[in-house]
Amino acid sequence: MQFQVINSPFNQEQAELLNRLVPTLTEAQKVWLSGYLAASQSNANVETTEVPSGESAPAQPPAQPVSKDVTILYGSQTGNAEGLAEQAGKTLEGRGFNVTVSSMSDFKPKNLKKLENLLIVVSTHGEGDPPDNALSFHEFLHGRRAPKLDGLRFSVLSLGDSSYEFFCQTGIDFDKRLEELGGKRLFKRVDCDVEFDEPAAKWIEGVRSELEGAQSQPTAEKSTTAPTTPQEPEVVYSRKNPFQAEVLENINLNGRGSDKETRHLELSLEGSGLSFEPGDTLGIFPENDPELVDLIIKEMKWDPSEKVTINKEGDVLPLSEALTSHFEITVLTKPLLRNAAEISDNGKLKELVAPGNEERLKDYLHGRDLLDFIRDFGPWKGTAEQFVTLLRKIPPRLYSIASSFAANPDEVHLTIGAVRYEAHGRERKGVCSVQCSERVEPGDTLPVYIQPNKHFNLPENPETPIIMVGPGTGVAPFRSFMQEREEMEIEGKSWMFFGDQHFVTDFLYQTEWQQWLKDGVLTRMDVAFSRDGDEKVYVQNRMQENSKELFAWLEEGAIVYVCGDKTHMARDVHQTLLEIIEKEGNMSQAQAEEYLAEMKQQKRYQRDIY
Repeated sequence: MQFQVINSPFNQEQAELLNRLVPTLTEAQKVWLSGYLAASQSNANVETTEVPSGESAPAQPPAQPVSKDVTILYGSQTGNAEGLAEQAGKTLEGRGFNVTVSSMSDFKPKNLKKLENLLIVVSTHGEGDPPDNALSFHEFLHGRRAPKLDGLRFSVLSLGDSSYEFFCQTGIDFDKRLEELGGKRLFKRVDCDVEFDEPAAKWIEGVRSELEGAQSQPTAEKSTTAPTTPQEPEVVYSRKNPFQAEVLENINLNGRGSDKETRHLELSLEGSGLSFEPGDTLGIFPENDPELVDLIIKEMKWDPSEKVTINKEGDVLPLSEALTSHFEITVLTKPLLRNAAEISDNGKLKELVAPGNEERLKDYLHGRDLLDFIRDFGPWKGTAEQFVTLLRKIPPRLYSIASSFAANPDEVHLTIGAVRYEAHGRERKGVCSVQCSERVEPGDTLPVYIQPNKHFNLPENPETPIIMVGPGTGVAPFRSFMQEREEMEIEGKSWMFFGDQHFVTDFLYQTEWQQWLKDGVLTRMDVAFSRDGDEKVYVQNRMQENSKELFAWLEEGAIVYVCGDKTHMARDVHQTLLEIIEKEGNMSQAQAEEYLAEMKQQKRYQRDIY
């Protein structure tokens, strides 16, 4: 576009200046400049507004420039919060903001009082706990050293799972504390359930709008270059568009007579363009047990072929298919029960969800599914269409990847323990684990995507010693570590602690570990099989038995990795590490805790727990 004197309000000199300047501007610079000019015009209009005779003009406060600096801090356990933080950063950068995106563990808390615009994206882990990389920042902010933040504008995006009692608690904590310290909400906190894409997008848009204030940012001028030949867009597989991966192998790793069933799955990624690093996870969108679906439909006297709406876009599926592949039916949540009470005449249900009955409601939710619920509180009013609107979408299941992409190109391996147990008079089955165990065979496909895990990685320096603690299926990422190190011919020291019930039937990948030891890929391995002796022995017992050498490795700069059960194993291993550091380092309890906290800060204590 050329500015000309004859059809513009510019004189010849101005037009020539504009014609030299405009072609050199980036799209972001053009957007910023247009917003600046719009704001200038808006201020001019305010300043020149006429005041009726006899009235005094209201005092206009001087316009405060909106800071273009935005800091986004994330606390993430599985990578979802990190991904959303990066997405928000890219959106704001595209609007001309100067954005810094950082893990909370990498952010220096003393810089908090220097910030003007702060966005928090954080998940809630376990029973209302912050993710590992948010612990120190959460502690600082809630401690006595936290500064006054009167000049701060903030907003919080909180991720959680409404089937847990303390839904989005970490985000709630941050939101409340920032306000207590004097911060002003830039945009209201948004709490996301397992389906977070839509509410997260609304939060990002709301934050963007508030940051830009009343300024209307026009879209960038369209290019006047000649159109190019349309090209087929490249398909990108992701959580929103999973890849249908063919199952190559599905093997039970446990021996005959074992009380466990652990499946080793090998999936093909050929043609997907997907790749991963050791420590990453694979997301699978599972299907519900068809038997459970049939029981629910029969209990409600529904027609399985009836079409029901499955999303806000108005897409429909037959009821049986919708309950199998789209809606969650194995977990109950408080919102589900409270909304369902409105289409029921059952007085006991209304009493259960009434204020003041939180403990009773919590007890009821534990271990029950949708079939229990509809049997306990029927009959139900309304149609199948109305009832399914109460259900949330079935969330993907994440599994630590058990293979190296470098060693096995176009493949991904998983180690999945089948979950089966009795509760409330019925057998219960893990949705994805039992699907993989009972209903998935070679040749079938599973919808999958890669979930990067940047907080559980091999060290950049191959000479750095590593200590791996992974009982049961927690062995999975360490198999990928070993395959990667073997492929890359890494010779740094490595030490594996593995445990399970029985040596003969439950030593997962036994021959592979023995071969790595023989070849020197693995320096040392200590195992604990809890049911083989008179006394139960666990991985933490083996760590205690080797406390002197283990602490020596820590002093050499070793990285400790822990993968597996968060409720018992991870807690016990954490306590054992503290005791070893205290004993072998001749430290007080407080000093040992500080030592381990420093390891976390240096990314020398990494956990992938579930």
